[in-house]
Amino acid sequence: MAAGMGSRYGGLKQIDAMGPSGETILDYSVFDAIRAGFGKVVFIIRPDFAQDFRDRIGTKFSGKIEVDYAFQTLDRLPAGFSVPAGREKPWGTTHAILCAREVVKTPFAVINADDFYGQDSYAVLAKKLQATAPDAPHYCMVGFTLKNTLSDHGTVARGVCRVNERGYLSDIQELLKVAKTPHGAQNTNEDGSVITLTGNEPVSLNMWGFTPHIFPQLEILFKDFLKHKGQEMKSECYIPLSLGEIVRAGQGDCAVLRTTSSWFGVTYREDKPIVQENIRRLVEQGSYPVNLWA
Repeated sequence: MAAGMGSRYGGLKQIDAMGPSGETILDYSVFDAIRAGFGKVVFIIRPDFAQDFRDRIGTKFSGKIEVDYAFQTLDRLPAGFSVPAGREKPWGTTHAILCAREVVKTPFAVINADDFYGQDSYAVLAKKLQATAPDAPHYCMVGFTLKNTLSDHGTVARGVCRVNERGYLSDIQELLKVAKTPHGAQNTNEDGSVITLTGNEPVSLNMWGFTPHIFPQLEILFKDFLKHKGQEMKSECYIPLSLGEIVRAGQGDCAVLRTTSSWFGVTYREDKPIVQENIRRLVEQGSYPVNLWA
C-alpha cells in the first residue's frame, strides 16, 4: 500500500529515549506503520526544528521507508489572511494537515508524534485504508476508551465521540480539560461549567485515516475558522472539530475502528516512566525487538 503517515513534531519530548535501545515513541510509530504496510512517512515540523530533526530522527529511517517533510509556519495561510501581530501559537492540527497537502497524494494516516498507539492500531487502520477508494470522502479513526487514556498528573484534551449503530462517527466534541475522577472523568469548560463522563466513552487520540479528498474540505473549514477566530492569539483549528463538521454536513463519513492495542503517551513529565515501563513489557512479550533498527 502506498499511503502516507503524518505526524507533528512539536518539542523535545518526542525525541526522549523510551525504549531499551534508546528508541523514541516516534520510532515505534514508524516501525508499526512499516509492518502494517504503509509506504511513506511525512513529518510535519517547524522549519527551525528541521535540521535537528533530520539528524536525530529522520536519518535513521533511510532505506526502511520513504521519508518526506512538510513545514507548518504561522504565515502559511490562504490568500487574504494574515497573522495577527503578537501571535506565536501554531494554528492547530487542521492547519498542520493542510501544510502536508503537496507531499501527500494517496490515502494516509495522521498521528500525534508523542502518542504510542500500538501494533494492532496501525494494522486495522491500514486494512481500512486499503479497502477505501483513493479519492472518496470515506474516512476513519481508531477509537480508544476514555478511562484508559487519562493521566494521573493533570488534565488532558480528548475528542469524545458519539458512534451510531453502524460503527460510524455521528458527532465529536473536543474537550480540553478532562480529568480523572473516582467514578469516571469530568471536563471543565472555559466558563467553569462541568461535563460529567463515565470514562467508557470512545475518544479520538488523533489517529485518523483520510484520503486526499479531505484537503479541499479542510481548506474551506480553515478559512471559515480564520474569519471567525483568526485574530485571536491562541485559537486553534482542531482536526476532530473539522471532521465533526464534515460528518454533520453529510459531506463524508468516518468509521470508528476498534483496536486490541493499548494507548499511552507523555502528556506530563511524570508520565514518562509509565510509558517506558509499558514499552519494556511489550519488548519482553516479544511484540517488539530489543533494538528496533538493528
